[in-house]
Amino acid sequence: MDARLKDKVAIVTGGARGIGAAFCEGLAAAGAKVVVSDVLDGNPVAERIAQTQKQAIYVKADVTSRQSVESLVADAVRTFGTVDILVNNAGLFADLHTKPFQEIDEDEWDRVMKVNVRGTFQCAKAVAPVMIERKKGRIVNIASGTAFKGTPNLLHYVASKGAVVSMTRSLARELGPHKICVNAIAPGLTMSEAVKMHPDWTGKASAAGIAARSIQREQVPADLISTLVYLCADDSDFVTGQTISVDGGALMK
Repeated sequence: MDARLKDKVAIVTGGARGIGAAFCEGLAAAGAKVVVSDVLDGNPVAERIAQTQKQAIYVKADVTSRQSVESLVADAVRTFGTVDILVNNAGLFADLHTKPFQEIDEDEWDRVMKVNVRGTFQCAKAVAPVMIERKKGRIVNIASGTAFKGTPNLLHYVASKGAVVSMTRSLARELGPHKICVNAIAPGLTMSEAVKMHPDWTGKASAAGIAARSIQREQVPADLISTLVYLCADDSDFVTGQTISVDGGALMK
């Protein structure tokens, strides 16, 4: 049994479905106490974790709201005593449609930036005081291989994930003196349930993604778990400011 995260407390944003739900269950399997956070109902995920004799709670939170995020962190501390790990997974992707950048209107651009960029910033800002006080912590941001490839017809999403990579590096510099490690994972196109239901991400898009990989198969949420646990565990005490591509060898940098 993997117990590398035994008694660690982890907040996972966007934890109610897809990759986020897999993250919650993977961290719990490694011994963590998990706070499932989402604007969607995360109770089913928390209940599945509880069935494995692990501890988990669901806290409804909107990463675009400072008050909501601060309440999330306060609820986690109130329930479990502290926060050791923040996984900034909440983001807009599966519900977006590919289109030329000239067709992206200002409202859609702002909505993507608000969730993917400002949400990551606000969650890190809310949890930092707890970690700084303890002189230890892990923040794992979820980026994307698109930020390095310059994927077309998805400019707002690609730009937002480029910002996440840059934020990861700057946060690592600022929080390093407090022994807080900040890293990012850059997945390839991952076949979560929401992605599989979206016509833009199946068919030709999925086939092209598979063809670009050294390991030529679909990527699934479970492919990301071991890297996440590594970045959250003591094994990675001297690793910070890094973005690790987990995509079957599509991106090599």
